[in-house]
Amino acid sequence: MFISKDLEVSMAGRAFMITGANSGIGKATAMTIAKKGGTIHMVCRNKDKAEEARADIVKETGNKEVYVHILDLSETKKVWEFAEAFKKKYKALNVLINNAGSIMSQRDTNAEGLEKSFASNVLGVYILTKSLIPLLEKSADPRVITVSSGGMLVQKLRTGNLQSERGRYDGTMVYAQHKRQQVVMTEQLAKTHTNIHFSVMHPGWVDTPAVANAMPDFHQSMKDSLRTPEQGADTVIWLAVSEAATTNPSGHFYQDRKMVSTHLPLAWTHSSALEEQKLMSVLEDLAKTFQPH
Repeated sequence: MFISKDLEVSMAGRAFMITGANSGIGKATAMTIAKKGGTIHMVCRNKDKAEEARADIVKETGNKEVYVHILDLSETKKVWEFAEAFKKKYKALNVLINNAGSIMSQRDTNAEGLEKSFASNVLGVYILTKSLIPLLEKSADPRVITVSSGGMLVQKLRTGNLQSERGRYDGTMVYAQHKRQQVVMTEQLAKTHTNIHFSVMHPGWVDTPAVANAMPDFHQSMKDSLRTPEQGADTVIWLAVSEAATTNPSGHFYQDRKMVSTHLPLAWTHSSALEEQKLMSVLEDLAKTFQPH
């Protein structure tokens, strides 16, 4: 079904940052790219889990160029600090893979007073990406890939309740809205930063710890038809390493290595350019507010 030679490439000398790289799709992606000789920067919340995953990757691939960075993407100021320090320390970053995601069962806020899953899924991704753009731009064949979800297809972009302050908090719906926001963010960043290849994708429904924890009933009822993390990672890896991926225009949404529409047929989910601009300017303002000087 897929052209296997698309992935038969050496990644020696290329650096990849993968958030949430200690389990699920992130770890499967890191493992495959490490096998191809790429340098891996694993960005993870939990030091023990990250070190354990790193040991697995090094042992299985023989690639020692695997580095662990501890960061919780929901801690807004720390995202800035991490990205700024990373730019000073490393000379190149060819590919950023925004994979980490958080689904909360109830509303909670971070130290900056922002709703935690928004801070992590949307603002954290925005700050990390924006801050690393100068480093990506001076690296060869730069790419940014964001792991979204098909759940976003039932969500229309809404910028009026970004902190989920109003109404009942439904973690899976909030998450799906964030996944829509990631699609809009990708489309907008692709327009502004034309020398980087941006993409966003749906990995399919994958059996990962995140899904099992956040949606136990869905996981239980679906577990025989869920994909493995390796299957879920296939399009991420294809977008990250293949030449074929960059022959497609930047800013698109992918499923199974193909560009697909970000809306279902006859969908009511289309948003106006004004609403999309509003999301970007709110993100920019929030990002600036917490930027260390």
